[in-house]
Amino acid sequence: MLDVCLLGSGGMMPLPKRYLSALMIRYNGNSILTDCGEGTQVALKRTGWSPKGVGLMLFTHFHADHISGLPGFLLTMGNAERTEPLLIAGPKGLTKVVSALLIVAPELPFEIKLMEFQDNSSFTYEGVRVKAFKVRHNISCYGYSFEIDRKGRFNPVRAKELDIPVQYWKVLQNGEDVRLPDGRSFSPGMVMGEARKGLKVTYATDTRPCENIVKYAAGSDLFICEGMYGEDEKKEKAKEHKHMTFSEAASLARDAGVDKLWLTHYSPSLINPREFIGNARKIFPESYAGRDGMMTELKFNSDEE
Repeated sequence: MLDVCLLGSGGMMPLPKRYLSALMIRYNGNSILTDCGEGTQVALKRTGWSPKGVGLMLFTHFHADHISGLPGFLLTMGNAERTEPLLIAGPKGLTKVVSALLIVAPELPFEIKLMEFQDNSSFTYEGVRVKAFKVRHNISCYGYSFEIDRKGRFNPVRAKELDIPVQYWKVLQNGEDVRLPDGRSFSPGMVMGEARKGLKVTYATDTRPCENIVKYAAGSDLFICEGMYGEDEKKEKAKEHKHMTFSEAASLARDAGVDKLWLTHYSPSLINPREFIGNARKIFPESYAGRDGMMTELKFNSDEE
């Protein structure tokens, strides 16, 4: 199962009851933090989740409302007695930005490794396939999709028919070929069923609608997307500042065929996002106004054979 928590749903500046952009997901005891706006360590504290398990941090871009909380969060991780290396990834320029911010957090008890993206990229972290994709903002900016594959079912009856020793079953389940001392060889496809539907979460913020978002969000169980403005009348303002309205985000969710949409990254002037949720639901009914601390637990389909 995959745990998802929207730590902060605000854009531009923190408000008394709204933190800035941050998203955390957890899978198999490992955590990934995407964006780290001012006060993210406080937002995390309120959830009861620990910063110690964060092994990967991703940044969409380098505007202050998405990265200004990094020094404090790293210090919080250090105070939690973390010693394992931390990987931080983001757009080109990451090394320069992070190095500057680390001036106020110079003696951390763990190593920091940096990875910069220059184009659409994909890599795997602790069983989660991370896809970074370019979006349309006024500076270099990325969205992210997180995918967890699910293997097909192992067929023990077929394994017995093939006279495969039990001690090799796990090897085949792990996707590796087996060659026995007697010369016989077996591949996973001989005893494994078709791959089943996995889990997928996509996060895109600070962007105008673009085809890349539809492409990478396609089929997501959860799509978390910016909705800077709730009112349709502010579409021109959204265009000017390279942001989106609720309706535009909902159109992306519909076109991508996702299961559910959480809106986030609200303008400080948008006091009550739920007041405008109807603008999104008329296009995509499974639209919800995200809020700080909003959580969900995504599970594999137990009915799927």
